[in-house]
Amino acid sequence: MSDTKAYVQFGAGHSAPDGWLNFDVSPTLRVQKLPLVGKALARLSGNASGFPDNVRYGDIVLGLPVPDNSVQGLYASHVLEHLSLEDMRVALRNAFRILKPGGVFRLIVPNLLPIAEAYVASARAGDPDAAILFIQSTLMGQERRPSGMRGKIRAQLGNGAHLWMWDHPSMERELKSAGFVDMRPAQFGDSSDPMFASVEQLDRFMTGDVAEVAIEARKP
Repeated sequence: MSDTKAYVQFGAGHSAPDGWLNFDVSPTLRVQKLPLVGKALARLSGNASGFPDNVRYGDIVLGLPVPDNSVQGLYASHVLEHLSLEDMRVALRNAFRILKPGGVFRLIVPNLLPIAEAYVASARAGDPDAAILFIQSTLMGQERRPSGMRGKIRAQLGNGAHLWMWDHPSMERELKSAGFVDMRPAQFGDSSDPMFASVEQLDRFMTGDVAEVAIEARKP
């Protein structure tokens, strides 16, 4: 096992700090790197600014190109909700595998609980828009089919829909099933490892005044 302290972020998007190995599975990232046509197609997908140069293509479900037991710190912000339940469980097992013993995994996903509570309150009050607002808030519905070249390209290259939603107890149970220990709610800036300060952003921990599901866990 290497003594090097590697730090890995998957689902990096446009946040790719130095000192981290930043991976993203977006098809747009692959398209962007195509000669001649890559940047034009990326703009059609709605990603006009493109990915930073230090973001590599990597799929946590298939397995990142990172050695087992090599990662000191692992970070995933608003990524796991874009996976199916089965794929999310595979992703957690792969995350566990690449961490060193004692390595730390910090993750953030949207919090289903306040969305569900708002829906129930609105529905009981007789709001006819309660169901529509609930589905819109979870990002799990589809309001219209994509049309036209631009719409179809965005549908193929984008990855904005949520495939599963979580609250704290359900995510902690999944982490435990994958082998993690010492699960605790995480807050912005509360990690004992200063490397996480360079990758975390306050607005990822909150939607308005509602706290998201943020958890820190460790590999034993």
